[in-house]
Amino acid sequence: MDYYEILGVDKNASKDEIKKAFRQKARQYHPDVNKAPDAAEKFKEIGKAYETLSDDNKREIYDRYGEDGLSNAGFNPNSFSMDDIDLSDIFSSFFGSGFGFSSGYERNPNAPQRGEDLRLDIEIDFLEACFGCEKEIKIRHLEPCEECNSTGMQKDAKDTVCPTCKGVGRVQKSTQTILGSFTSVTTCPTCHGTGKNPKAFCKACGGLGAVEKEKKLTIKIPHGIEHGSKMRVAHEGNSGRNGGMTGDLYVVLHTKQSKEFIREGFDIYTELEISTPQAVLGDEITVKTIHGETIAKIPQGVQNGDRITLRGQGVPYLGSDTQKGNHYITIKVNIPKKLSSQEEKLYKELFVLSKQQEKDSFLDRMKSALRK
Repeated sequence: MDYYEILGVDKNASKDEIKKAFRQKARQYHPDVNKAPDAAEKFKEIGKAYETLSDDNKREIYDRYGEDGLSNAGFNPNSFSMDDIDLSDIFSSFFGSGFGFSSGYERNPNAPQRGEDLRLDIEIDFLEACFGCEKEIKIRHLEPCEECNSTGMQKDAKDTVCPTCKGVGRVQKSTQTILGSFTSVTTCPTCHGTGKNPKAFCKACGGLGAVEKEKKLTIKIPHGIEHGSKMRVAHEGNSGRNGGMTGDLYVVLHTKQSKEFIREGFDIYTELEISTPQAVLGDEITVKTIHGETIAKIPQGVQNGDRITLRGQGVPYLGSDTQKGNHYITIKVNIPKKLSSQEEKLYKELFVLSKQQEKDSFLDRMKSALRK
């Protein structure tokens, strides 16, 4: 299933282009408009595609690894529900501005309203971002009021209709002028457009139908997640009004820097200081990686600034259980500033030997040239 093909957009499509395509497709295949046997299934596919491609985090995973990547990253593509998307603008295009909106395109306060999305920023350790973890978080959000069953009205209230507007939510005012009588319609000042009697509002929620509560959640952070990534926790935002769906919670991850490792994508970078003899002769050295200690082989004649690659010792790929990045080690050759008498003697002998080798090499080149 190609989500881009379902929506009929290019893979480089912007968010606005994706949203526009979704609206067009949703209007075309909504079961209330399209009576074809497969319309409902196509409508669900369109919604699933939009729900993924409109989320930056999910879209990045899908572009790299497809639907399997979404599953491996902790998202279940098959758990999609149309409740995840606010379709009020689409419904409005089907049924006119009266669906959820009053005349003049003012929002009807009694229409279902989606709850607000919430954002929570948390900090995780460097290795937790590399290998994933579970985090317990605390949030404060609006939950349905149990006292009034989310109606916002007292259970035993009798006079629930606003006495000023008689439940309409708007009041008319006539003004006599020299040009005649003019009538204006405004929002009811008593009930603020709800049509409900404020005196009958629920004491617990003040007529809102929801109360603020603290809640603990355990979220699963997938391995390979990067600094600044945003995770969506569905239906953990504020409660909706008048039967509207609940908003979402967006958790923004901030990764602590490591004193030992530098991360770029899924690759790890470190530096390794070696002695001059180790650079000349080569060696095997125990080095630390994010996976633990391992042996790094230093080849003979390695130069300052050369890079050694430890394949598969980097960060596990987001959405994959098998692929990992690499660990790159930059060699720093330590040139001693002070030598012991014995070390100085050895380096002088090495210097004389290298000069003799240069001389011999020069003579060999001259002989070869004379033969020609």
